[in-house]
Amino acid sequence: GKSTLLRLMAGLESVSSGQVLIQGKNHTDSPPYDRGLSMVFQSYALYPHMSVWDNIAFGLKTQGMARQAIGQRVQEAARMLHLTDYLQRKPKALSGGQRQRVAIGRAIVRNPVAFLFDEPLSNLDAALRVETRLEIARLHEQLGTTMVYVTHDQVEAMTLADRMVVLRDGWIMQTDTPRALYERPANTFVAQFLGSPKMNLIDCTGLAPNQVVLAGDVRLSAQGFQVEQAHWLGVRPEHWVWCQPEEAHLQGTVVHWEYLGADASLHVKPMHGSVITVRAPGHRMYAKGDPVHLRIDPAAMHLFDAQGVSLRC
Repeated sequence: GKSTLLRLMAGLESVSSGQVLIQGKNHTDSPPYDRGLSMVFQSYALYPHMSVWDNIAFGLKTQGMARQAIGQRVQEAARMLHLTDYLQRKPKALSGGQRQRVAIGRAIVRNPVAFLFDEPLSNLDAALRVETRLEIARLHEQLGTTMVYVTHDQVEAMTLADRMVVLRDGWIMQTDTPRALYERPANTFVAQFLGSPKMNLIDCTGLAPNQVVLAGDVRLSAQGFQVEQAHWLGVRPEHWVWCQPEEAHLQGTVVHWEYLGADASLHVKPMHGSVITVRAPGHRMYAKGDPVHLRIDPAAMHLFDAQGVSLRC
């Protein structure tokens, strides 16, 4: 539902219920050109027979703006996007990242109330995605204009957003800052959607009040939670702490490990329960069958009920 929601804002789809408010005014039935928004599409949507200059200027020409004013806006947008040397080229002579910057430039020159970005980096390779993501962040800081950005890439969302809206099947799961969503997820969907590797969920039914049983007789305090209804204990891979056997909350053996450079992802089979993922230092060597002894800081725990809703007080 992400792109559909964006198209509803832009006026490219009809709203069946609810309202579209822009700067406090009802624009539910307004045509797209009357909403003051600029949209940047995943597919660039450039005119192949036009130069970069003409592509950026096209919307202003259709509005009847004077050529001198158009030229000033195009030059300013080209300067901001490092496109000045490419203004006379056709889109086919540009790289994917340059074409996307042209599409962004076409949006900038209209001085919109807000920008709508529909997965603008999905057609770029990994290196260009990082480069263009930084360009968009710099642009937002420079312009100070609201940007509504649709993406399925959690790295883009976490690094670009002031506020994030996590959608599932058209429903809002949680809205907050990236840090708040990561550190205090409202439910198991958000908890496992954000973070790679995803959060471990451990069945913890049958808890005693204010206690979580992890292994044998070892118990952790769960202050700040309504633990009587707890069904799932959530632990992010980076929050497991290596320790001595006598200090462990969880013991198991390595069943697989993935080397990632600075880090490694270990897949560990506990003595009881399903395989969990642990983030470990990449400089160490691991082998299948290695014993693992882990502790968890109670402050890093997440508890959820049987429906997956967070039990934080």
